Amino acid sequence: MNSTKRIAVVTGANRGLGFEASRQLAKNGYHVILTSRDQTKGEKATQILQNEGLKITFHPLDVTSDESCQKLAEFIETEFGRLDVLINNAAIMIDSRDGGKSIFDAKIDTIKETMETNVYGVLRVTKALAPLMKKHKYGRIVNVSSTMGQLIHIETGHPGYRISKTALNALTRILSNELQLNNILVNSVCPGWVKTDMGGDQAPRTVEQGVDTIIWLATLPDGSSTGNFFKDHQPIAW
Repeated sequence: MNSTKRIAVVTGANRGLGFEASRQLAKNGYHVILTSRDQTKGEKATQILQNEGLKITFHPLDVTSDESCQKLAEFIETEFGRLDVLINNAAIMIDSRDGGKSIFDAKIDTIKETMETNVYGVLRVTKALAPLMKKHKYGRIVNVSSTMGQLIHIETGHPGYRISKTALNALTRILSNELQLNNILVNSVCPGWVKTDMGGDQAPRTVEQGVDTIIWLATLPDGSSTGNFFKDHQPIAW
């Protein structure tokens, strides 16, 4: 394949923001590896986008599994030899199983499970795939976060999800510091309240609006921002 062809990975991409981000990146000329834990749903989503004439390849990925992350890295190395963009989108919000409101009602196991996907999952995937970016001294990593994790505004409700997104923002800062010398830019983004399975029907934003800043960050030119938190193309407070 063309050695200059950009390769992107989107996690949790069988629906919602991940699905639309895959579509928009492919429309921008990227060959997108659409990943999801559920193989059947992931293959169905891939087929839909392929039918639109887009360059999409499916690969299963369980972000809670070291082995699964490593298999993805090996697949990319063999098939493409490079990786340019990683959108860490896969996330869960399961606080409602404990009532979803007070931290005093939250079960530690619920918080642990949330952290496993929303924080440790991002770290697992990034550790597995960053070497592919380092090889070519180019990379854009976008961590899909939320203003629900902003320390400056944090309040009660959905404690596990809030804690996980605050921790994800810390991870963004650490990764950006360690990777910037390799021309790998790492930023967090809040897509806003979007009409997805997680956001619900009452959300004011479409998925197209939700992914706009995600795609912008994924395609930043060299020398652009790294280690920051964005919403609507603007930096916001941690």
